Amino acid sequence: MKTKTKKSAVKRFKITKKGKILRMRQMAGHLKASKSKSAKSRYKKPAQVSEPEKKNIKRLLPYNL
Repeated sequence: MKTKTKKSAVKRFKITKKGKILRMRQMAGHLKASKSKSAKSRYKKPAQVSEPEKKNIKRLLPYNL
């Protein structure tokens, strides 16, 4: 039986050609007036998923979407 891809994970994570898993950063949604310009700029850039979490996320994305 084929493994299904978790659609919620497809929306949150991106797998690069080299196999890195990228995610968007937290803290960027609201309350921006109290945050510095450099912090707000940093939130726009994707971050890599930590090593312990990679295994779980790859299980959610079996076909590297």
